[in-house]
Amino acid sequence: MKVNHVSAADHDLVTAAVAAAEARTSGEIVTVIAAQSNDYDDIALVWASVIAFIAMSVIALFPEYYRGLYDRLTGGWGYDLTANEWLDSVIAIGVIKWIGIWLILLWRPLRLWLTPRAILAGRVRARAVDLFKVGTEAKTLGRTGVLLYVSLKEHRADIVADEAIAAKVSPDVWGDAMAALIDHVRAGRPGEGMAEAVRQMGVVLAEHFPRGSENPNELPDRLIEL
Repeated sequence: MKVNHVSAADHDLVTAAVAAAEARTSGEIVTVIAAQSNDYDDIALVWASVIAFIAMSVIALFPEYYRGLYDRLTGGWGYDLTANEWLDSVIAIGVIKWIGIWLILLWRPLRLWLTPRAILAGRVRARAVDLFKVGTEAKTLGRTGVLLYVSLKEHRADIVADEAIAAKVSPDVWGDAMAALIDHVRAGRPGEGMAEAVRQMGVVLAEHFPRGSENPNELPDRLIEL
């Protein structure tokens, strides 16, 4: 199934930016864009478990209040629960809470919103590294490949460089490119953001890895959608 996260014009914009950047450097830039880097199923599991535990803990801490609530709901005609039956009821409420929260968090935007920023950044980075290892690492003769990865729903991006580039360019050098990219992504202009980031990456690469007499195009210039 064909994936379309950006327009054809965005594809052309990014592809042209990669070609222009690589015209001045022996570095090779790969661009990848994805809707989301992770399903965050474990985050939903944690939230459901925490809320269920809190619900059961509150009932256990204030049993008289909840017994009184039970009496009011039954009009005082309710069955007198034994200690074991009361415990079973508390556990049942916890299970119902867990299932309810889990079902609510099937709505992925909420699940994403409840995920801490540090976890979002870590999952995007992990996905970027995985893609880099598959499609960019050691795929150029001089180990001069670099991956620009954008994950739209997290509003996060990352740059992963091959051995020769990483040895000369520290990660913080890519800061301006990343800032420009994220600003555009948040404004709904991912294509423009990626093109600007590529342009700035090209400036850095041209400084450390200027174009030589032989400069084969070893990696694709086109924007890859996942």
